[in-house]
Amino acid sequence: MAKAAEQFVCQGCGAVHGKWSGRCGACGEWNTISEEAQREAPPRGLGTGSGHPRGRVLDFRKLNQHGEREGPRTASGLSEFDRVCGGGLVPGSAILIGGDPGIGKSTILLQVVARLAKQGIKCAYISGEEAPAQVRMRARRLGLEEAPLDLAAATSVRDIVATMDGDGAPHVVVIDSIQTMYVDTVEAAPGTVSQVRASAQELIRAAKRRDICLLLVGHVTKDGQIAGPRVLEHMVDSVLYFEGERGHQFRILRAVKNRFGPTDEIGVFEMSEGGLMEVTNPSALFLANRGGGEDISGSAVFAGLEGSRPVLVEIQALVAPSPPGSPRRTVVGWDGNRLAMVLAVLDARCGLGLAGHDVYLNVAGGLRIGEPAADLAVAAALVSSMMEVPVPVEAVLFGEISLSGEVRGVAQAELRLKEAAKLGFTKAMTPPTRSGRAGQKGGGKSNLRISEISRLPELVELFASDGVKAV
Repeated sequence: MAKAAEQFVCQGCGAVHGKWSGRCGACGEWNTISEEAQREAPPRGLGTGSGHPRGRVLDFRKLNQHGEREGPRTASGLSEFDRVCGGGLVPGSAILIGGDPGIGKSTILLQVVARLAKQGIKCAYISGEEAPAQVRMRARRLGLEEAPLDLAAATSVRDIVATMDGDGAPHVVVIDSIQTMYVDTVEAAPGTVSQVRASAQELIRAAKRRDICLLLVGHVTKDGQIAGPRVLEHMVDSVLYFEGERGHQFRILRAVKNRFGPTDEIGVFEMSEGGLMEVTNPSALFLANRGGGEDISGSAVFAGLEGSRPVLVEIQALVAPSPPGSPRRTVVGWDGNRLAMVLAVLDARCGLGLAGHDVYLNVAGGLRIGEPAADLAVAAALVSSMMEVPVPVEAVLFGEISLSGEVRGVAQAELRLKEAAKLGFTKAMTPPTRSGRAGQKGGGKSNLRISEISRLPELVELFASDGVKAV
């Protein structure tokens, strides 16, 4: 029997190289290439009548066939977690949860399966990093020591799959983490690209065969991406990222992929001594300490939308004189390229002269904003700090800014205004609507006084004339 050929695989992106080198040509990372044994290729000629066994004919189903029904979702009892998953856990689904070390991945999964176990659903927590006694210590700290949850410490995929295929198999299985699992037929160390891919493939196949909900914990790299091959995210049904700053008690669970529900949905949690507590009204939490009710320059409230949930968050800006040289641009919680574009539009279309100033921008609460609807709120915070004229504390803003200085409309404007009115805001600065009446309609329903801004110079004129107080 011929010896298995060796290949060199990048542990960062999974690219295969013919020989070792210090730098991967695909992703550019250094010292990530390691030698692995190449897996045997399948025999040639399958299904061609050349002596090899033929494959079975596929059993097709009609698209309009109504005989099959979707399995019922299982609600965990954590409404924020169920929201991100699309309403609950789906039997036979595979969910990958990633996040920085210590962010709370193991904690939230332990809370979820403990609640499910108390409902009479058989759950198993399999840890490749901790002993069962250590998991019990965490459960005792969270007040979950009475939950009838099965614990095990294992790293062999063969043993785990045999348990999932055996009698009395659990309905929900947590694997903590996928980087510690190994398949004994793959000649590579646990955590390598080959092992992660093979382990996930075997576990997912077993879960779908037995209609078991599989929850996988994934480590992340220094860039915030889930470690291992990118194909891992394609294999699972849902990918959830746990976000948050260590200096803040807030944690954001965000769905970036979901075959059974909407993407970009978020769940908000607060880290406490008793574990992760649900935050049903994140807008009130993010705005809890805003300015103490006083008008402060450089602060604006953005009415955003995360998935199907409106979220109001404070955007803080500071414009300071810069010493000779290159001015600083520091951004936390927003896209730095987007900030550079807004600054360029303010300079070119409004003549503010921000090019010679240091600019600092921060999204309060540790939330990360990705939608361009925050452009108008960012511009208002920058102009407010530049002119030292505060934005009214009872006003919210949203709108996208184009390179010509126009303020464009955004999706779900009425939903944003409704959330602002519920929290006690009375003023809003929004883009003009197509009909010119939707703003009045939203204001009539929510008692908001709406000012439509069609071009960015109009916003600057409000601050220059101090007319922003009358908005």
